Amino acid sequence: MSVVILGGNECMERRYRELCGEYDCQVKVFTKAAGGLRKKLGEPDLLIFFTSTMSHKMVRGAMSEIKGTNTIIERCHTSSASALRGILEKHTGLEA
Repeated sequence: MSVVILGGNECMERRYRELCGEYDCQVKVFTKAAGGLRKKLGEPDLLIFFTSTMSHKMVRGAMSEIKGTNTIIERCHTSSASALRGILEKHTGLEA
């Protein structure tokens, strides 16, 4: 499963990658709005928004980019490792 994480904390980026690896997911993490984000997203199976740590502009850009695809969108207000673990368990059906 391919996963894209938008938002979150920079200091947690490595932990997000490790958690996704535990669930056999390929992951891209974007903690800050970067130029050309639309080209970098691709077409993931799951798109996770950590809404408390990202701008509205970043959300709008990502939503317009994945419009019309089969990407599952998951929004979470907290950007903790336990929140990510819950999301991954829900969508992969696995427990780490």
